[in-house]
Amino acid sequence: MENSQKLKGEIGVDMRERTKKILSAYSLVVFAFLYIPIIVLMVFSFNDSKLGTVWTGFTFDWYIKLFNNSQIIEALLNSLFVATVTTVLSVICGTLAALVLHRYIFIGKKAVDFILMIPVIIPDIVIGIALLSIYGILKINLGLFTVIPGHVVWGISFVALVVLARMAGFDRSLEEAAKDLGANEWQTFWRVTFPLIFPGVLAGALIVFTMSLDEFEVAFFTSGPSSSTLPVLIYSMVRHGVSPEINALSTILIVLIMLAILVWGLTMRRKESATND
Repeated sequence: MENSQKLKGEIGVDMRERTKKILSAYSLVVFAFLYIPIIVLMVFSFNDSKLGTVWTGFTFDWYIKLFNNSQIIEALLNSLFVATVTTVLSVICGTLAALVLHRYIFIGKKAVDFILMIPVIIPDIVIGIALLSIYGILKINLGLFTVIPGHVVWGISFVALVVLARMAGFDRSLEEAAKDLGANEWQTFWRVTFPLIFPGVLAGALIVFTMSLDEFEVAFFTSGPSSSTLPVLIYSMVRHGVSPEINALSTILIVLIMLAILVWGLTMRRKESATND
């Protein structure tokens, strides 16, 4: 009996070790598939050759040319402007929508929930074509401000869904306690409700900003010829071959995103440490 149990234990340990090795190898393959192309892109941003597949030497010339390329800088500023405005409008409208859907029961609530899901499900190209048709009927000139509504449409949905998920375990007794202590509706929202749902609001804002910054389909159909966003400009440049300037720009964006994530992670860790202490 003891030998049988010992044998089963040894088999179990052996199976766990094999499973661990298999999962480790699988994880390594997945990470390699995801990050090797990014590493190659960053390396070739320092390539002295215009060809993206042949290494001829190390240089910073493409970064210098990037900052001297007014077309790329203008497109980047356009994308940042659209993403910022989209994020602000989406956060305000999406948070308000989430609060209403979570707190109140009204006729047509299920229909509103369904409508809120539609922009997340349907392809962006459908939104782009629909908006282009509306702008054509209304004879509206295309520009940056015609790109923003298309981004806000799905931005509101993403923010509302994330905030609703955050409010799933929301304790309404905290608001009632604040009101019992003399706080009005406005004070209760800013001092109790908003701090509790802020992680969800921030997560929704980051999602919308990132998606708006690299969104292509809606911007392609709704931006004017003199107001291209960065993804639209990159698409037009890639059709004639990938320029090392695009590699340099992508490298800068990747580094900035990594730094932002690092700063955010360190800030959250400090807050958790302060809370535990």
